[in-house]
Amino acid sequence: MKRRLVPQHDSWAAMRAAFRWDIPAQFNMAEACCDSWARESPDRTAVIDASDGDRRWSYGELKDASDRLATVMAAAGVGQGDRVAVLLAQHPAVLIAHFAAMKLGAIGLPLFTLFGADALEYRLADSGATLVVTDAEGAEKLAPIRHCLPALRDVLSLDGGPARPFWDEIAAADPLDNPVATGADDPAVLIYTSGTTGPPKGVLHAHRFLLGHLPSVELHHRGFPQPGDCGWTPADWAWIGGLMDMAMPFLYYGVPVVARRMPKFDAAEAWALIDRLKVRNLFLPPTALKLMRRTPVPEGVMIRSIGSGGESLGADLLAWSREALGVAICEFYGQTECNLVVTCVPELIDAPPGAMGMAVPGHEVAVLRADGNRADPEELGEICVKRGTPVMFLEYWGMPEKTAGKFLGDWMRTGDLGRCDASGVFTYVSRDDDVITSSGYRIGPSEIENCLTAHPDVVMAAVVGEPDPERTEIVVAHVVLRDGAQWEGLAEALIRMVRQRVSPHVAPRKVIRADSLPMTTTGKIMRRALRP
Repeated sequence: MKRRLVPQHDSWAAMRAAFRWDIPAQFNMAEACCDSWARESPDRTAVIDASDGDRRWSYGELKDASDRLATVMAAAGVGQGDRVAVLLAQHPAVLIAHFAAMKLGAIGLPLFTLFGADALEYRLADSGATLVVTDAEGAEKLAPIRHCLPALRDVLSLDGGPARPFWDEIAAADPLDNPVATGADDPAVLIYTSGTTGPPKGVLHAHRFLLGHLPSVELHHRGFPQPGDCGWTPADWAWIGGLMDMAMPFLYYGVPVVARRMPKFDAAEAWALIDRLKVRNLFLPPTALKLMRRTPVPEGVMIRSIGSGGESLGADLLAWSREALGVAICEFYGQTECNLVVTCVPELIDAPPGAMGMAVPGHEVAVLRADGNRADPEELGEICVKRGTPVMFLEYWGMPEKTAGKFLGDWMRTGDLGRCDASGVFTYVSRDDDVITSSGYRIGPSEIENCLTAHPDVVMAAVVGEPDPERTEIVVAHVVLRDGAQWEGLAEALIRMVRQRVSPHVAPRKVIRADSLPMTTTGKIMRRALRP
């Protein structure tokens, strides 16, 4: 059994004081989350595939499949440091593909299935991905852009399309003899996050970043793991929340995870899934919680813990969970670059509703002034995380200047403004940039604006967030048209174009025609002036 990292104490201060990181020189996520359990308890359930008759995958089966897939990847030329893209919804094959890549010392690149051709082409070209694991739908998306991706050597598909058959290739391959021995600081995962003033940035993480997530997971799931624990999240495993707040940490501790990605979130279906599979531990983005609150809870549901992040839940939603479910929701905070560094465990932290909580043991978090000095209690400043935590990213892929600009001395800047009181409780105030938070997604405007201005009738575009009671914010696009352009029907056409070429989850809910856009003296669009 994996030991817990956080010492058990009655107070948060005592836990933080007693905590010490123990990061081994050699560490591999596939070994820690799969192979070690396969040796110790090969029949232990690792994944429950709710899209395939609740088919249970054991650790032994995950190891065998990922060993064979690693052989297939190696034969296709994948080696240490190469990027392997995984374009799949929640499915055991997502984990098999990541583990296979890690066993070769390669870097996993999770991609969202709703991405359109433009979004996929950018990420695959920028990363130089050499192989993609996908399904028939994904293979069809990739076919028209393959000629734009010279580094891409092979595509494997679970169920057809213009690609090699994933399962047949695995069945025909021998297991990998000698996985690559990786160091804890060697790169393991590359996750793209939306930028605000430029194209999306690839956030490169080392194998150690799994260990950096564990203190928060142990705490916000209340002494995790416990007998009978079983986890599920509607968050896609293409994002850091689904993959690293739930799937990988649960597998590390030998706790089964449910794989079921809904094309569109359905609260009634979510409750039925939780009831049927006896799910006890959940990571639920705020929008999912708001929808589930409106739907009757099955009588047999026995939830033990709920974690949530991305935005403040508010007193009403927290009270509903306590009353209807008997569970105090634990809110947490982090970014793709440095995740799960602040949390609010109700039994241990006395924080008002809306507060983020306190720094998790092992992470040093502070509110800093612009000069890099710590702000006074309750003074507004930027929330920053000190170097030295294993959960912090290595670099922005191919962007050394952006990487350097993310830091202020030894502190990583989050771009979030907040306050910290005298007891160490943090409260989020606002973003310091143009990121839009919608339905749990953090959306950067640049990729949407580039898509909009590719339309022949659009001269300029600016994208901002507008407050929304259900989604936190909705995406709103302001566009300047060329002379003589027809407005009728154009807004709908632009929304469709973003949905198809970038992704439905970033498509504007509103498009507003403007004669001009507010500009700085250096010619940059002032998005802040367009916010409601």
